[in-house]
Amino acid sequence: MTAYNDESGTDGALRRSLGVSRRRFLSTCTAAAATAIAAPAFGASPALAQPTPDQGQGVGLSLVPEDRRGIILYTVRDATGRDPLTTTLPSGFREVFGELARYGYKQVEFAGYGQHANAPGGSNLESVEGAKLLRSWLDEYGLRAQGNHGFIPSSWPLNQSDLDRFKLHLEIANILGMEHMGTGGDPTGSAYRADWDVAADKWNTLGQIAQGAGLKLYTHNHDAAYGFLLDGGPLDAQGRPTRSSGIRKLEYFLQVTDPKTVWLEMDIFWAHVAQYKFHTYTAHDGSQQENIFDPAALVRGNTKRYPLFHAKDGVVNTNSGNGYDMVPFGTGAIDYRTFFRRVGAKNYHNPMVEQDNAPSSTVPAQSLNHARIGYDNLAALRK
Repeated sequence: MTAYNDESGTDGALRRSLGVSRRRFLSTCTAAAATAIAAPAFGASPALAQPTPDQGQGVGLSLVPEDRRGIILYTVRDATGRDPLTTTLPSGFREVFGELARYGYKQVEFAGYGQHANAPGGSNLESVEGAKLLRSWLDEYGLRAQGNHGFIPSSWPLNQSDLDRFKLHLEIANILGMEHMGTGGDPTGSAYRADWDVAADKWNTLGQIAQGAGLKLYTHNHDAAYGFLLDGGPLDAQGRPTRSSGIRKLEYFLQVTDPKTVWLEMDIFWAHVAQYKFHTYTAHDGSQQENIFDPAALVRGNTKRYPLFHAKDGVVNTNSGNGYDMVPFGTGAIDYRTFFRRVGAKNYHNPMVEQDNAPSSTVPAQSLNHARIGYDNLAALRK
């Protein structure tokens, strides 16, 4: 019986646009039909976990060194926000740090400094004293803070109030021992080159301030930032360009910002969504052009500008405008083994496991269970 492999059909085209192998495409399409992923019992070893080299059972060299395995706390925001007086589950920063350290994580990335009011330290730790308390808990569990999606001034030119708060966040980052401080948003939501020029001026200035505090300032980007820049062709009624040279917005940002002071954090999931969504553009002459986005190639060409990643996974969903649905890290279709091999510099990049939809209103332990699955699958990646 001859195996049939139709690379010319719809599935083949979609698979290629998503950058996944045929086997992974077929398996994840099957997985996408499920409406939920069964999580293991809280504290138990997940069924999807693989042996790690730290257990002496691994084969090959780890693609993500043990001291580089991290998680953004947004993944477990329900746990840090839980009332410790009403649950036996880990709650608040201190207990969640202990749980994540038990799974094996060595790094965390903050998504703000708020927790439940009944947790030790109170609800708001966005202060010098709060940072000192957080640092004591990080040290207690052998964790390192590697970044934060914190405050980036919206004003430009800077007003004094925004500048003072920005400097407070730099001080907090230094107390926490971070190398990086950033934001969860794009430099601008605009598609126009002129607005990206303004954003570049702002980020170059903020980056210099951060550098003076010994920190690398980074922007975290979703799919829209990889859309095509509008930079030419006929102008619209407002005098704005309507067509593109084919350069992507974030590629342009990399060109016009200072590589010594402005850094980036690629959310690998959203970069693959962009690969799926943004593959054709209207050129200045009105012709339709194809340009398939290659996330790993962008990083490889700008390796030192990507100290941080969000390691987020997804299963293929052909009915979704994004092309993927989020799932626990290591259970989806994104080929992280190939991605990490291609970008190289494994002792420089810091992958942070993230799953936006990990918290559950009906399964309180789910986000921490998924965090554990994510760690085990991150540790299992081999050359």
